[in-house]
Amino acid sequence: MGRGVPELVLELNGNTWTLDPSRSYTLGRDPQGDLAIDDARVSWRHATISWSGRSWFIEDHGSTNGTYVRGQRIQQVEIGPGSVLHLGNATDGPRVSLSAAAGAGAAGGHAAGAQQAPLQQPHHQPQGSGAGWHGQQAPAHQAPAQQQAWQQQPQAPQQVPPQQSSHQKVPHQQSPGHPAGPGQGGAAGAPPVYGDRSPTTFHQLALGRVMRIGRALENELVVSDLQVSRHHAEFHATPDGRFEIRDLGSHNGTYVNGLPLQKSGSALIGPNDIVGVGHSTFRLVGDRLEEFVDTGEVSFSARHLTVTVDGGKQILKDVSFGVPEKSLIAVIGPSGSGKSTLLKALTGYRPANQGDVLYDNRNLYKQFAELRQRIGLVPQDDILHKELSVTKALKYAAKLRFPADTTEAERQSRITEVLAELKLDIHKDKKITSLSGGQRKRVSVALELLTKPSLIFLDEPTSGLDPGMDRDVMQLLRGLADDGRTVLVVTHSVAELAICDKLLVMAPGGSVAYFGPPEEALNFFGYTSWADVFSAFENYRDYDWAGRWRGSQHYQMYAADIDAVAAQPVNMPPPQQMRPPKPQGWGAQLWTLIRRYSSVIASDKGFMGLMLILPAVLGVVSVVIPAEFGLAEPDPPSRFNGKAGTIMLILAVGMCFSGAANSVRELIKERVIYERERATGLSRSAYLMSKVIVLGVITAFQGVIICAIGFATRDLPAEGLIMPPAVEICLSIIALGFTSMMFGLVISSLVRTAEKTMPLLVMFAIIQVVFTGVLFQVYGSPGLEQFAWLMPSRWAMAAAGTTLDLAHLMPPWDPKNPTDLDPLWEHSASQWGINITVLLALGVICGIAVARLLRRHEPEVMRK
Repeated sequence: MGRGVPELVLELNGNTWTLDPSRSYTLGRDPQGDLAIDDARVSWRHATISWSGRSWFIEDHGSTNGTYVRGQRIQQVEIGPGSVLHLGNATDGPRVSLSAAAGAGAAGGHAAGAQQAPLQQPHHQPQGSGAGWHGQQAPAHQAPAQQQAWQQQPQAPQQVPPQQSSHQKVPHQQSPGHPAGPGQGGAAGAPPVYGDRSPTTFHQLALGRVMRIGRALENELVVSDLQVSRHHAEFHATPDGRFEIRDLGSHNGTYVNGLPLQKSGSALIGPNDIVGVGHSTFRLVGDRLEEFVDTGEVSFSARHLTVTVDGGKQILKDVSFGVPEKSLIAVIGPSGSGKSTLLKALTGYRPANQGDVLYDNRNLYKQFAELRQRIGLVPQDDILHKELSVTKALKYAAKLRFPADTTEAERQSRITEVLAELKLDIHKDKKITSLSGGQRKRVSVALELLTKPSLIFLDEPTSGLDPGMDRDVMQLLRGLADDGRTVLVVTHSVAELAICDKLLVMAPGGSVAYFGPPEEALNFFGYTSWADVFSAFENYRDYDWAGRWRGSQHYQMYAADIDAVAAQPVNMPPPQQMRPPKPQGWGAQLWTLIRRYSSVIASDKGFMGLMLILPAVLGVVSVVIPAEFGLAEPDPPSRFNGKAGTIMLILAVGMCFSGAANSVRELIKERVIYERERATGLSRSAYLMSKVIVLGVITAFQGVIICAIGFATRDLPAEGLIMPPAVEICLSIIALGFTSMMFGLVISSLVRTAEKTMPLLVMFAIIQVVFTGVLFQVYGSPGLEQFAWLMPSRWAMAAAGTTLDLAHLMPPWDPKNPTDLDPLWEHSASQWGINITVLLALGVICGIAVARLLRRHEPEVMRK
C-alpha cells in the first residue's frame, strides 16, 4: 500500500479480501471475475470497486437489478470502511461489507479512513422517480412541447446531477482479462487493442528459431480453434534482428492490423502491429510474443454513425452508444427510424458514411476482413434450407465455414456441442420445416454459433411468433449473453425488454431517443406504455427527440463518454484488402454446394414430381398433332408438311417454359442465405456454378423426356447432318432448355420478391413463341430480325430446322419466290453448329449478367 492510501477489507458470503488500490475489482456472476457471486439477481458483470486517487468508489455497470446503498439504487458512489452494499435487491440481495484493515491509519487525501466516507447522493434515480424529466414526471397525455416545460423546471434540491456532483468521476482501471467499457478505449493515443488487458499467455521468440502457429499438435504454438488451419502461419527472426510473420497458405487468412496477408505472403511486424489468427491476436513486446484469445469478453461501441443516401438525405443521424462485454442490448423504434440501416452499419454490411464502429477498440470497418469471423448475424428470414434436417443443414454450413483441412469428426463435434447448448439435440434429425417458429430461430442461431462469435446480431428474431415463443427466444438470447457473448437484437416486441441489460430507442428519422436500462425508459419518456411512446413518435415526428435525449441526465450517465469523441469520416481500405479469404478452395466449395443443393431438391418431393410431370405433359401435347416430320408425299415437291414446324414449336416452347421454371425462383428464395454466406467467404462464382450444374442436369433430363415422348410415334429423316437426327434435335432442345434456365436465373436475380417471378416467366415464354420464326417470317424484316437474334427460341428452332430442312419442308412464306428461304434454316452442318454455338453463347452471357446482378445481394462492403 502506498502512503496515505487506506486499506480496505471487503467481506462477502463469509469470505474476506484486502483490496489493493493499484487495481480494480469486478463483482458479478462471471466465474472469471475477481469476486464471483452465484446469485440469479446479480448480473454477469455487475459492478467494479476501485481507488480513484482520492477515495474508494463503486460503479454499477448498468446491471439489471441494480446496486444499492442505504436502500437507494446507485450508479457510482464513494465508499469506505463501514459502508454496506446490496447487489440485485435493496434488502435481501448479496451483502457486501467494507471495513478498515487491521492497523490501517486514517490518513489520506480523502476521508475514507477509520470513519465512514460521506455518501454522495446517487446519480441513478430509483425506478419510478421520473429521472428522465429531472425530478418531476410529466403527465402521459401531454405533447412533447408541453413536456419540455416540465424538463426545464428547477431540479429537486435532494438530487445532484452528475455534472454538479461534489466529486469528479475518475476513470477506473480495468481488471486483468476485461476490456475497457464503452467510451474508454480507442481514444487518440490509446493502444490499438487490448491496451488495458493482460495477455492470455506469453511465448518467447528466439533468434534463428521459427515458431509455427496452427491447429495441429506438432506446431510450436497450438491454437485450438477450428477457424485456424492445421499449419497456419509462422513467426521467425530476420538476419537484421527484426521479426516477420509468414502465412503458410492458410484457409481463413493471417491478418496484420486487420488486413489480410496474401496467401503464403509475409510481412515485418513491430511492437505496434497486431497479428490476427482465428480468434487469437498476437503482439510483439521485445522478443516476447503476447497472445490474446477472444473468448467473448469484448466491448462494443458506435460513435456518431451517420448514413446518407442519394440526394443528401440522412436516414441515420449521429447515433452513438456503447455496451460492455457479455450484455444483451435491444433496439426498438417505429417504422422509418433506421433500425435496419443501423444494423447494417453495426455489422459492417453497409458502412456508415461518417462515424466509427469499435469492436474491442478496433475499427470494424477498416478491419472487417478479420473481424467478420468474430461476428454472427441472424437475419429476420431463416438462413437455412428448410427442406433439410437440422443436422444436415449444420453439416453443410460447417463444411463451408471451417477450413478445408478440418476433419469430419472435428466438425461433428462442434455441431453436437452447439445443439446441446441450444437444447436442439432432441430435434437434430427432424426436418427444419417440421419445427416451430421458435425452434427454427434456434437453428439459425446454432448455425451462427458454429464459429464461436463473440458478438451476435439478430434482426427481428421474434417476428411472427406468439408471446410464448417470443419469451423463449428472448430468454435464449439472455442465456447467450450470460454465457459470454454480447448480443444485440433489433425487435418490434416490447414484452420481454426487462431481461435486457440496455435498451436503445430509435426516433423517426434515424436518431437516438434513449439509451440506458430498459426499466427506466418509460419513466424517461413520461408514459406508462410503449404504445403511448410510439404514438408520440408518430404524432410529433418533427419534435427534437435526439435533442431532448442529449439534454437529459441519462445521456450524461450512459452516452456522454462515447459522444465526447469527435465524429470522423469513414476512410475504407482498398476493396482488395476488404475481401475476405475463402475457407476452402473454389473446387471444394463447388462440390459442397452441389451436394447441398442436390440434397435440398431431393428432399422436396413435390418439386421433384413437378419436374418430371411437366416435360412429360408437354411431350404428350406435341404427340396430339397428327403429322410426320418428313414430307407427306416425298415425290411431288409441291406438297409440304406444314405441321412439322408446329410440332417443333410445341417442343421448343415447352422446353423454354420448363427450363426457365426450374430456375426462376432459385436465387430469390435463397437471397438471405447467399448474403450471409457471402460475408463468411463464399465464392460467388462457385455458388452460381453449383446452380448451373445441378439445374443444367435436371433441364437436360427434362429435354430427353420431352424429345423421347415427342419422337416416339414419328418418323424422322433417315440421316442427320453430323449425328443421327434424333440426337441433333434433342441437343438443340436441351441447349434451348439450358439457355432458358439461364434466363430464369437472370429473372431471379433481378426481382426483389418471389411473387414477381411468375408474371415475368409467363411473359418470357410468350415472347419465345412469337420469335421462333415459325409463326411468321422473321428474316428480312429490319429491326425485328435483329431483335429476334436475342431470343433463344429463334436459334433453337433454327438448329432443329437445319436438321429437318424446315426451309423446304414448310410452305414458303412467299409462294411467288420459293427460293427466298430463312438463312438460319440452311440444311448444312456448319449452320447447325453456328445455331447451337450462338444459343449456348446467349446462356453464357446470361451467366455473366447473373454474376454481376448477384452483387446486389451481397454486403456492400464486399462489392467490387
